[in-house]
Order: sequence, then C-alpha cells, then structure tokens
Amino acid sequence: MKVAVLGASGRAGSEIVKELARRGHQVTGVARRPERVPALDGVTAISGDVNDPDALASLIQGADAVVSAVMFTDSDPEALIAAVKAAGVPRYLVVGGAGSLEVAPGLALIDTPDFPEAYKPEAAAGGRFLERLRREKDLDWTFLSPSALFDGDQRTGAFRLGEDALLIDAAGNSRISFPDYAVAMVDEIETSKHSRRRFTVGY
Repeated sequence: MKVAVLGASGRAGSEIVKELARRGHQVTGVARRPERVPALDGVTAISGDVNDPDALASLIQGADAVVSAVMFTDSDPEALIAAVKAAGVPRYLVVGGAGSLEVAPGLALIDTPDFPEAYKPEAAAGGRFLERLRREKDLDWTFLSPSALFDGDQRTGAFRLGEDALLIDAAGNSRISFPDYAVAMVDEIETSKHSRRRFTVGY
C-alpha cells in the first residue's frame, strides 16, 4: 500500500513510518523537518504544512491511506479533512489522545480530578477532533486513542484493543509504548476493522 504519514518526524509518527516500512509499504513522510523522518527503504520524506490544505492535498494524492500524527493544538481538523478529501484518498486515520476515553459511563478521563492541567488543551482539542470526525458523512476515518501513559520504546506485539473505555491492566495501569501503538495502527490500515469508529490500544 501507499501510505502518507503527516507528522512523520514525531514520536508516534516516526514509529508508524518504521512499522509501515517493516511491512513493505510505500511511505511518504510529511513533516516540517523532513530530515528527521526515519531514513528507511520505501520511505520518502518531504516537507509539508498541514495547515495548507491545497498544498497538502497535492503531497498526499495517490495514497491509499493517510495517517495524521500531528498535535491537535497545532493543526486544524477542517484543513486536514479538506486536504484528504481533495486528494481523493479513501482512508484517513488519526493518532488520537486518551483524554476523551471513558473511565466510567459518561465520565471522560480529561474530566477526572487528577488529569494533568498541562495536558488539557491538547486533550480537549483531540476530543473536538473526534467529535468532528463523528459528524463526517463522506470520509472513511478511524481514530486510535492510546492508553493514558503513551511512552516507551519496546515493541512486543502483545496488547489489547478496546472501544471508548480506557484500558487498565490488573495492576491499575493504563499504558502503551510507541512501537506497539504503531503495530495497532498499521494493523488497522491493513484490515480496516474500525471504519468510522474510535478504538483504543493498551496492555
């Protein structure tokens, strides 16, 4: 498959690029600093501005899928969606956040007392992006939320998937590494099991 990754030089984006390349896909890595995109066989790094939908559409045209791994506070969902539509890309996948996941019926993680204040702007913007996608009538989208702790470099391939509820292990922890998140994302690109839905991944 031909897959374009927006934000390909970031921690999540770069791991998704690596996983796609590992599986033999052709990858276009779009980043403000393309020299930071992983230099691998099958990967083409290009400079691009995710807030310029016309220019972005020309960069991603011909892709089978686009993965958006950019910060929500640094991007505009309308511009991103417009670019994907204008390019005629049939599949759009978004690296989501954990803040909008439920910890109890009707209670999102972002609304719990211990949610870090510093993360609230990004988490709130991610929640708004998800709601915008849920109103989308034309685009085939998927929003993949990580667990609460999104960190680490271990690739195990052993994780659980969920829907709208935060995944917590037997010890009460909620976490996923960047490489294992990338495995789940690329699995979804290849199988499309969560079309027009949000899902989550964790240990």
